[in-house]
Amino acid sequence: MTSRIFKNRLVAVALFCMAMATANAQESSMNELMAKSLGKLTQPTPEACLNCIAELKRIDAMFPDSIQPKYQMALQCLSFSVTNPHHEQTENVMMEAQQTIAQMEKMKNADPSDICTLTGFLYMVRIVQDPAKNGQRYYLDVMQNYEKALKINPNNHLARQLQEKFFEGMQQAVGK
Repeated sequence: MTSRIFKNRLVAVALFCMAMATANAQESSMNELMAKSLGKLTQPTPEACLNCIAELKRIDAMFPDSIQPKYQMALQCLSFSVTNPHHEQTENVMMEAQQTIAQMEKMKNADPSDICTLTGFLYMVRIVQDPAKNGQRYYLDVMQNYEKALKINPNNHLARQLQEKFFEGMQQAVGK
């Protein structure tokens, strides 16, 4: 009787170990795919950025419960949009970023600081696209999202960096 219980426990432990090994392999596979995709941005041409976004979208489809591909996809969409505000694909990419941020908001393991940072960046891109029209409209949204991100996580370097860039841009705009 004890040998049967022992065998059942041994099988259960073995299955658990195999499940954990599989999960770790999938995570490292996802990280390798993302690193490979992001590594192609050494020369951030619009085409390279759009290809990277497409690859990140495929990685996200492969790992739908993971936050990291969504975060990177939204970040790359916004980075593309801020550097190419009038490119023919910018509006599509902006919509993709907005939808991805909305998906992240619904995920229980998403970092609220990261979501606020990405949301602030989204509004900041809108200002860059048309400062005269969108500056007053989105200024407070940008400020509030960055401040909230930093209040939640004072070590959020991206939020701090984007907030500083935003202040610089606003000073330049006011100084003109």
